[in-house]
Amino acid sequence: MTPYSERRRRVLQHIGSDGIAVVFAAPEQRRSNDTEYPFRQDSYFYYLTGFDEPEAVLILDGAAQTATLCCRDKDPLGEIWNGFRYGAEAAKEAFGFDEADSVVRWRYRFAQAVQNKRRLYALWQLYPERDREVMQEWHAVQQSAGRGLQNASSAPDNLCNLAAVLDGMRLVKDGHEIGLLKKAAEISAAAHIRAMQKTRPGMDELQIEAELLHEFMRHGARFPAYNSIVAGGKNACCLHYTANKDLLRDGDLLLIDAGAEYRFYAGDITRTFPVNGRFSAAQKDVYEIVLAANEAAIAAVRPNADWADIHQTALKILVQGLLDLKLLEGSVDGNIESQAYRRFYMHGLGHWLGMDVHDVGKRWHDGKPVLLQAGMYTTIEPGLYIAAADDIPEHFRDIGIRIEDNVLVTENGCENHTAAAPKRVANIEETMRG
Repeated sequence: MTPYSERRRRVLQHIGSDGIAVVFAAPEQRRSNDTEYPFRQDSYFYYLTGFDEPEAVLILDGAAQTATLCCRDKDPLGEIWNGFRYGAEAAKEAFGFDEADSVVRWRYRFAQAVQNKRRLYALWQLYPERDREVMQEWHAVQQSAGRGLQNASSAPDNLCNLAAVLDGMRLVKDGHEIGLLKKAAEISAAAHIRAMQKTRPGMDELQIEAELLHEFMRHGARFPAYNSIVAGGKNACCLHYTANKDLLRDGDLLLIDAGAEYRFYAGDITRTFPVNGRFSAAQKDVYEIVLAANEAAIAAVRPNADWADIHQTALKILVQGLLDLKLLEGSVDGNIESQAYRRFYMHGLGHWLGMDVHDVGKRWHDGKPVLLQAGMYTTIEPGLYIAAADDIPEHFRDIGIRIEDNVLVTENGCENHTAAAPKRVANIEETMRG
């Protein structure tokens, strides 16, 4: 049994004999007049199917406990122009579906399966046009039952959110996923090392982004998991800077937030290092604070840990550091209560990581924190951002630092899958000299 068929089995068990679920492939997206963006399958759809073609529908029938894929037909001429497509019979065999059919017949398949079901599961509001099509078919079955037609049967009376089922499944990674995430992390770490080795004053940010992409592709990851942030100097104080167009100046820091997507799974690393290969005293002072917060937070990751406690661990280190640098006044607790620290640290400690770089899953459920458990996968990414201002000492101005790692919760603690990317000051400087 493949990981995908096992996931379908779990969903079928959950929806039960009175439930039906329908999941759609991602649509192709137009980029300009006669070109499209590279196709990227919907994460939910791929999670359940492993099928990487557009124009496809998955129907899960809880009563029959069957999974049916409706996909594009074989088209020899179309394949000459746009490449291979499986067709229903080959897809059924290759991906382990119980049944398969042409995508032009998905409405018929859905109308048959939806009869005598009480609950209809879908990823509502993900693709509104598809929602309308599902509702039209559902109402047609209702009207047929209401008119008392021969062989008519009842339609669902409950619309359910399939994401509530899948998000919990996706939150805890299986062994197949962990292997892919580890590979994505390894590729991403290699790219950050390459960036450190190639960076020199006078280059521009775009050249360094090109080095990242080169390393991603060299190892089988054609695309980044998100728009890479290559932010020199003051640009690092903009959290989502992606223009990547400015020159890298001697004496500035370079913050790179970039990760590879490997077989649908994301890496997400941030490293910050000096453009000229050596930290100034002020840069090092700020950097060591962020590094201490990063390392303390990672050390606190273990089963049954509360994310809020881990966040507080890192936050107290950051705030104490800001007090030591005299960028804040007062006490640690007082600055946390007033949120005065948010001038320099305005984001959370991390996010779930998986098929999406900001992966699905909750931190809270029914008013209670979701405690960590083995198989969860998170980033740890404290930072400090000291934008230039009249009340900021000149040697601290425009220092933006973030250090981000990808961490797997294990049975006994955690594993840092991005540890290969240097983050100690001496290791960074040595890597850049090399």
